[in-house]
Order: sequence, then C-alpha cells, then structure tokens
Amino acid sequence: MTREIIIAPSILAADFARLGEEVTAIDTAGADWIHCDVMDGHFVPNISFGADVIKSIRPLTKKTFDVHLMIAPVDPYLDAFAKAGADVITVHAEAGAHLDRSLQAIRALGKKAGVSLCPATPESAIEYVLDRLDLVLVMTVNPGFGGQSFLESQLEKIARLRSMIGERPIRLEVDGGVTRDNAAAVAAAGADTLVAGSAVFRGKSNADYADNIAAIRVAAESGRVPRESSVQPGRAGERVRAR
Repeated sequence: MTREIIIAPSILAADFARLGEEVTAIDTAGADWIHCDVMDGHFVPNISFGADVIKSIRPLTKKTFDVHLMIAPVDPYLDAFAKAGADVITVHAEAGAHLDRSLQAIRALGKKAGVSLCPATPESAIEYVLDRLDLVLVMTVNPGFGGQSFLESQLEKIARLRSMIGERPIRLEVDGGVTRDNAAAVAAAGADTLVAGSAVFRGKSNADYADNIAAIRVAAESGRVPRESSVQPGRAGERVRAR
C-alpha cells in the first residue's frame, strides 16, 4: 500500500519562548501533523514538556497532534494526554511490561495508537500487537535529545517493518536526524511519515520553515521507487523495494 507522505515537524526544536507562534508558523508553512516529543528525564535523559503544554497549544491548529510519549511508566498518563488534545498517542515498546494493555487503553480513549522502537529494539518486539496499531515509529537516533545524527543502521529495520505491516492501514513513521539529505533513503525503505525537528526549524521566518518542509517532502517523494524494483535496503541514498 502506497500512502501519501506526511511531514510532522517536532516542536522539540521550536523556540519555547514563543511556542504558540512557532506552532502557528509550521501550520501555515505546510506541516501535515504536529509532533510532540514528551520526555520525563527517567525513560530518556531529558525533560521536555507535559500534557498542560499540549493543552495550551491545541487551540492554535486543527492539524493532527502526534504525541510521542518517551516516559515510563506510561499507562497512568494516557488519559491526561488524550484529554489535552492528542490525536495519535505513541508509547515505547520498552517502557512497560504490558504493551498490549497500553495499546488497548489508548484505543479505549478514542485515540489512534502507536508504538515506538529504540534503535537497539528489534521489529519482532511488536509482532503480536500489529493489529492494535495505527502507527509504528522507528527511532533513528537514541531518544532524549534533538539535533542528533541519523543512524543508517535503522534503514534495514524500516524495510523489515514495511514488510511486516503489509497491507494493514498502519503508518510507518521515522523520527531522529531526518533531513532533506536522507529523506529519500527513509522513504525508499518504506516510511511514509517523517518527523523532523532541527531540519524544519532552521531559519528565522515562516518562509524558511515552508522551504524546509517542502524540501523534505520533495526528497521523500523522490525516494519512492516502482513496485517492481528489486534493489535491496542499504546505505543512505540507496533505494529499496517500495511496498
């Protein structure tokens, strides 16, 4: 199943002193989703923001709020993020012992359910919860900080997950070090949803943000290859089979 490319700027890279203005800017600049990275200083070595911040910026845009919870434990906080305005709630496979239960809870709150995998976590970790998912998020950096370099080792994982997903209506998202320079390789591996922070919020004006989003989108679209291609996954810049 070939799905349209979605670009989800991460507000972790925004200027927090004027966060509301930054959200409005990326909305008008062409963002498809707004990606919200929530960090607790426990599961990952950084603290970002919580449900109250998401609630405060929710009225500023009608775009999908893609909320990535890098927290543990996560279950006690699902209700708060749902009420704050999350549309998609993604939890980490590594953050708790009962992933299936967490995904059921997200769905019960009326939200789309996602699961994220850290770089060292194999795709087999989600094999038995695929049918509870709306989104799979592959971390292409070790979570905790923005501005890190893309881990090319994750391209093969992306391709394997694309194969696992098959025709299921599950989005395959990539987060970490995504730029206009590697977006083609990411899309070629099978991703259809790209999170970008520093690569979007580079520059000072709305026009800069629009140019950055457009460049990532064009690069990702160029990375898609015909279904009959038989090139295997490899280094950044190489193409893989589209599914």
